[in-house]
Amino acid sequence: MIHARLLAAGVTVGVVAALAVGCRPADDGSPPTRGTRAARVVPPPVNARFDYQIGAPYPPARGVRVVSRDRSSAPAATLYNICYVNAFQVQPEELGWWKDAHPDLLLRRAGGGLVVDDDWNEALLDVSTPAKRAALASIVGGWIDGCARHGFQAVEPDNLDSFERSAGRLTPSDNAAFATLLARRAHAEGLAIGQKNTTELLARRASIGFDFAVTEECGRYGECGQYASAYANRVLDIEYRVKDFTAACHREGATLTVVLRDRDVSPPGSPHYLFRAC
Repeated sequence: MIHARLLAAGVTVGVVAALAVGCRPADDGSPPTRGTRAARVVPPPVNARFDYQIGAPYPPARGVRVVSRDRSSAPAATLYNICYVNAFQVQPEELGWWKDAHPDLLLRRAGGGLVVDDDWNEALLDVSTPAKRAALASIVGGWIDGCARHGFQAVEPDNLDSFERSAGRLTPSDNAAFATLLARRAHAEGLAIGQKNTTELLARRASIGFDFAVTEECGRYGECGQYASAYANRVLDIEYRVKDFTAACHREGATLTVVLRDRDVSPPGSPHYLFRAC
């Protein structure tokens, strides 16, 4: 069923614009019916060499078995591929489309201004009500469907912790409820789904439906052990400082997958490119 809020936002008129950013304005966020194909969810292998390529795709180094790439990129042939989706915030270059097509799904302050993650200049999505979560799950769910169609094996919905930057307008429960809709959609498509950061929601991982974890700087903040215990070592960690990477490899490298990347996750050829693995 197409939610009434989507129709009111002009989805029918804006279908072409929606397709331009990979949206599928189709349903209420519940898992689609699959009558012809059994969904088999396979999480990434434990302690497999990993490369984080969400900035731009490039040929993986020798020995890499798992790659995370943006949903707009093709997966790497023969490897286990994770599809990066900015699920709780808006990519800056897509903000205009959201303002035109779904202004009511952007989180706003009391005066009407957008709530923005200043570190990355990303407006937050409003997951504060069941109706808004359903509408957003229809859009983000379309991106997840695209990940499956293009051959990814898993999805990584980023900014699960957006409630921390919401000026008090979102709660951990709001984000957990939205993540649950995304997990159902991913599993219906045969994709594993990774928890991205946010130790505060580790206790809800089973009820949400997460299969593994992708962490940023769990070594720096002393959180790797919590993720390792929760996910039976099925954890992919990215460190952005050499000293944190070195320490994480020493403590966790035998059991977890730890890599060092530059903070802009640049491709080879960039003066900022940095990649190491334990």
